Amino acid sequence: MDSYSENTMIPAGMEKDSKNQLYPVFLKLEQLRVLLVGAGNVGLEKLNSLLSNSPGAKITIIAPEIKDEVRQLAEKYPYCIIQQRPFEESDLDNKDIAILATDDHLLHKHIHDLAQQKGVLLNVADTPELCDFYLGSIVQKGNLKIAISTNGKSPTIAKRLKEIINDTVPAEIDDVLLNMQSIRKDMNGSFDEKVRQLNELTKMLVSKQLKLENINKAEQKKWPKIVKFFLLAFVFMIIGHTVLSYIPLDNLVASFKRIPNLVDPKTFLLMLITGFLAQLTDGSLGMGYGTISTTFLLAYGVPPAIVSSRVHSARVFSSGVSGYSHHRFGNINKKLFKTLVIPGVIGAIIGAALAYVGQASSDYVRLPLSFYTLYLGYFIIRKAFKKRKIKDKVKKAGWLASVGGFLDAFAGGGWGTLVTSTLMSKRKSPRYVIGSVCLAEFFVVFASSITFFILLKNIPIWEVAGLIIGGVIAAPIAARLVGKLPIKTMFIVVGSFVILASINTLWRAITHLL
Repeated sequence: MDSYSENTMIPAGMEKDSKNQLYPVFLKLEQLRVLLVGAGNVGLEKLNSLLSNSPGAKITIIAPEIKDEVRQLAEKYPYCIIQQRPFEESDLDNKDIAILATDDHLLHKHIHDLAQQKGVLLNVADTPELCDFYLGSIVQKGNLKIAISTNGKSPTIAKRLKEIINDTVPAEIDDVLLNMQSIRKDMNGSFDEKVRQLNELTKMLVSKQLKLENINKAEQKKWPKIVKFFLLAFVFMIIGHTVLSYIPLDNLVASFKRIPNLVDPKTFLLMLITGFLAQLTDGSLGMGYGTISTTFLLAYGVPPAIVSSRVHSARVFSSGVSGYSHHRFGNINKKLFKTLVIPGVIGAIIGAALAYVGQASSDYVRLPLSFYTLYLGYFIIRKAFKKRKIKDKVKKAGWLASVGGFLDAFAGGGWGTLVTSTLMSKRKSPRYVIGSVCLAEFFVVFASSITFFILLKNIPIWEVAGLIIGGVIAAPIAARLVGKLPIKTMFIVVGSFVILASINTLWRAITHLL
């Protein structure tokens, strides 16, 4: 027994190995009997995880108090049994696995000792030293399932890695698995020959020489090129408009002398600061540019249709730089982006057209817009305190984008506030949601800006320039900050600012009408 410890049969010197020594397995949970003690928020999370992976699992839930959501979830699965009462020793009889999700540490220790005697494997929430196994964060794409463990050190890190892997592995991987299964069934020859053929088919998946950025090189370059093309087109359009509007070709010298008189330094500076703060918020939080700029301009007394046209003209540049920066830093989910962009553009065009039609009644339009921006401020703050729903999926994202695009163009803001916050509330990765929404936002505001330009036939170039310059300066800074700022605090600050500005605008609108 020189080379092994006497009791554990582990090689001497390895007892204190700091590496993760957990052995990963995938259980057929429907063939096991599971006990869940606790039916509060943690119990709900554990139950949802078990049932989402193994809907046929036989689970007995024991707790003196049962959360309504736990009861509603359990009722959907025929093999879940709820017993509303305190834990009893006999509850461990004929059980294979027990999961403890209460806040009673003495009870956990008591059940741990009983489970050791009865040979029941135990998991205790947030108490690694009492666990026989851990429940890892799980990524699932069809038949592919990846479990992540940090050896009980940091479940939060495991959740973040889950978000990254979930966005990295394409949904089409399940089709690949099914195709490989079909190929495997049809293969002939010896075992060695089948292995050789499968290795040839799959070697590209594990090749060290094939870098990820070279797989879809053309696809990765496509969207930045499109953004650059549209930006240049818009720049030349504005330059042409400026030349024809302010510099009549028959008197160039006098026209150049007149340019300084067209610029109000105070207004330009205010616009620049507004553009910077609005884009810094929008690029890092995924919302706020249109909402902040609109509430500011409405409070400044600008008519609603003109507000929207100015904000969107400026946002073409700031959102273009922001979208390009997010693409550069790898913050884009292509599938989500494609789902949002076309419906968003359609909604924006309709909203811009209706805003133009309603400009004749701007005094009356300002009143409901004030209520709208006031609601947006409340909406943002509510998101700071609202808990995310577990495993809630995004449904009809296209319709969400079309409504967001319409309200954004008609009211001057709301795309990020509605679309980003809704997607993030569905437990989507903040990094990829913000990046994808910002890139889609460029095409949405471009469509509404062109619509306004065609209908209004005028762009207040110097005021828009202030918003543009401030936004362009802030955009790359915001892309660096995304995911690093305290989201809850940002929600509260932005929402409070919007509410205060909206109250001011509402008061002025009511006073003016009276």
